[in-house]
Amino acid sequence: MNDFTIRPARPEDQAGAYHVCLKTGDFGKDGEPFYREDPDALGRIFVGPYLVFEPDYALILEDMEGICGYAFGALDSKRFYDRYEKEWRPKLCAQFPMPQGDPGQWTRVQMVYSWYHHPDYTMPEPYAEYPSHLHIDLLERAQGRGFGRRMMEMVMDKLRQDGSPGAHLGVSMMNTAAYGFYLKLGFKDLLRVGEGKDGCIYMGKRLKG
Repeated sequence: MNDFTIRPARPEDQAGAYHVCLKTGDFGKDGEPFYREDPDALGRIFVGPYLVFEPDYALILEDMEGICGYAFGALDSKRFYDRYEKEWRPKLCAQFPMPQGDPGQWTRVQMVYSWYHHPDYTMPEPYAEYPSHLHIDLLERAQGRGFGRRMMEMVMDKLRQDGSPGAHLGVSMMNTAAYGFYLKLGFKDLLRVGEGKDGCIYMGKRLKG
């Protein structure tokens, strides 16, 4: 029997959470084959800042094998991205130069490095109704057991208690399983950007009213 535990995140969870980000980094599937040259590339955007800036809305799922999932939230997305811009991104840009040459020839890692230099701060309208945002990833062994729903509801409950009227999230158009999961949680489409592997669907859910 594999016992799972949901608990608040701690600073020392960074390595394990980065690994989850890597292993779900190919549109929800295992991204390790694409990021061998820098396994932490994705985690520096999608995990690290949440552990540092929004610990009150960061949950970890672990079992006997270790960390196998996380759910993160940001209460005020504009404030979160402002801190990211001022306190987090400069270090990334200094450590990892902007890739050169034809972007069509970049590796996945080089593409992520370009995101360090040209971040996406999309916040779908109406912002006043969905100012918070959410992010979740679970390893395959933890999926299909209800933990994703429970963790999302726990983070949303905390956001609601702290005054948020609603939350948004982004999901790749390639990740149809995640899109279906969010629909079942009560999220609805707010904005679609791009198409195919470069496309993103922004979804929102009212937490109050």
